[in-house]
Amino acid sequence: MWMDIRLPIGILFAILGCILVAYGLIGDHSIYRQSLGININLIWGAGLLVFGLGMFLLGKRGMRPDTQNEPGPAASSPDR
Repeated sequence: MWMDIRLPIGILFAILGCILVAYGLIGDHSIYRQSLGININLIWGAGLLVFGLGMFLLGKRGMRPDTQNEPGPAASSPDR
């Protein structure tokens, strides 16, 4: 069976993004004093999550059977 490489890449990036978002939300907020108070884990986690979901959805779309190029039923000619 053929599988698009975007599926596992998307899953891995989405999982890593979820981990970073969770750590950014529930982690110790005092560590962000060094980065001018910017919650970099939350920002990059959200970015990775969006990228991973995009890759996953593009991979799913690429695995769909191409129904647009299949010939349809032959047009019946009207009887005269």
